[in-house]
Amino acid sequence: MKHLTRRTIAIIVALLSSLALTLTVVSLPRQAYAVDGADAGGAAQGSDGGATPLAGPVPNIIITNFAYGGDSVAAGSKFNLDFTFQNKGQVAVTNMVVTVDGAEGFAIAGGTNTFYVDALWAGYAMTQTVPMQALASAKSGAQPVTVNFRYEYVDAGARSSSQSDVKISVPISQPDRFEISDPVVPDQVIAGQENTVTMEYVNKGKGDIANVEATMEGEGFDATMKTQYVGNVASGATGTIGYAFTPHASGELKTTLKVTYEDSDGQTKTKEFPLTIPVTDMQPMDNSGMADPNMDQSANQGLPVLVYVVIVVIAVVIIVVIVLLVRRRRKQKAKKNDIDEDWDDWSEGKDDKTDTGVTDGAAADTAPIAPVSPASPAGPSHKA
Repeated sequence: MKHLTRRTIAIIVALLSSLALTLTVVSLPRQAYAVDGADAGGAAQGSDGGATPLAGPVPNIIITNFAYGGDSVAAGSKFNLDFTFQNKGQVAVTNMVVTVDGAEGFAIAGGTNTFYVDALWAGYAMTQTVPMQALASAKSGAQPVTVNFRYEYVDAGARSSSQSDVKISVPISQPDRFEISDPVVPDQVIAGQENTVTMEYVNKGKGDIANVEATMEGEGFDATMKTQYVGNVASGATGTIGYAFTPHASGELKTTLKVTYEDSDGQTKTKEFPLTIPVTDMQPMDNSGMADPNMDQSANQGLPVLVYVVIVVIAVVIIVVIVLLVRRRRKQKAKKNDIDEDWDDWSEGKDDKTDTGVTDGAAADTAPIAPVSPASPAGPSHKA
C-alpha cells in the first residue's frame, strides 16, 4: 500500500511536469511562415524545402488632427490648413509624397500642394502646414479637402508601395448680406382703424437665408398676426414684410419690429427696428346741415360752363331766326317787285289805247268805256 502511494505520487508529479512544460512551450513566441505545402505533421515547407516567412501587416497613414484657424472660413479669405499625420503601422515608411487637393471650394494660396517626406517610422507623426484660400464662389457649409499619401515600405525583405486618401472637411461661410430697409409708416394712422407698416428686404449674399420670421412687439394695438413666418429667401431674392395693426387710442404708439433668420452657416441672427408711431383720433362727422364748401366750389366752378352753353344755344337760335327772316323778306320783296312790274305793264297798255281813241280832252269825257274782256285780269276802274 505504501509502495502504491509512492507510484501514484510519482505519476501525479510527472503529469504536472508535463503540463508545465506544455504551457511553457505554448507561451514561447513563434515565427510565422508562409505555407507552400504541408506535411502530415503540419510543418510549412517552402519550394526549396526551407521555411518562408508570412507577409507582415501593411502600414496605415492617418490624419490625427487638423485646424484651419477658427470655426469656419469666410468665402474669399486666406487661411493656413494645419494637419498632423501618423504612421499607425508596425514598419517604417519611406519616400512618402503628400498631396493636398482642395476640390471646388479651395485653392492653394501660394506654394505647392505636394510635399516630400524621406521616412516616417512606425508610431511617429508629423505636422504639415498648407496655405490655402476659400473661393468666393464656393457654397456655404462643409467642403471637402483630400490629402493623398503615397509611400514605400519593406515587407519580409521585399520593398512594396501603397497609398491612401484621407478626406477632411472645412466649413465655408458666405458673408451675411441680408439687408432690410427701414420701416415705412402711413402718412396718417387713425385710432380704431387698421394700418400697415412695411419693410422691404433683399438677400445680396451668395448663400440662402432660412426660417425668416417677422414679429411686431409692443402694447396698445391689436394685430392679426404679431408673428408671421416668411420662410426661406434664396440668393438674390427680394420681398416685402407687412405688419397690419389697429391702434387702440390716439397718442404715441411705441413698438419694435424684429426679423429673425438663419444665415448660410446656420447661425440664428436677429435685426430689430424700434419705432414710434403717432396716432390720431377719427374726425367727427358734421351733421349741422351746412352745405359742403367743396360742393359749392364745384357748383360755382360748373355754373359758367352752363351759362356758356345757354348763350351759345341762344346765339345759334337768333342767327337761325335772322337768316329765316331775311330769306322770307327777300322772297316777299321779290314777289312784290314782280306784281309791281305786272301792274306797270298793264297800266302803260291802257293809256296807249286811250290816247289813240281820244283826240282831245273834251272828247275823252264823253267817250264810252270799252268793255273789259273776261279773260283779262281785273284792273282798277277808270273814270273819265
